[in-house]
Amino acid sequence: MEILCCDALVEEVVSLIEKAAHTGLKGDGKIYVSTIDMAVRISTGERGGGAV
Repeated sequence: MEILCCDALVEEVVSLIEKAAHTGLKGDGKIYVSTIDMAVRISTGERGGGAV
């Protein structure tokens, strides 16, 4: 699963995923957080936040 969100929502999204995925058993998975440097809408060439 891949989820993209604005920086302001990262903590909330991570918390929601943790709560939904947690079983208490080994193998629940991992959450990786990284940055997206640029987005490009191929059909219009629009770049940045508007392309998302």
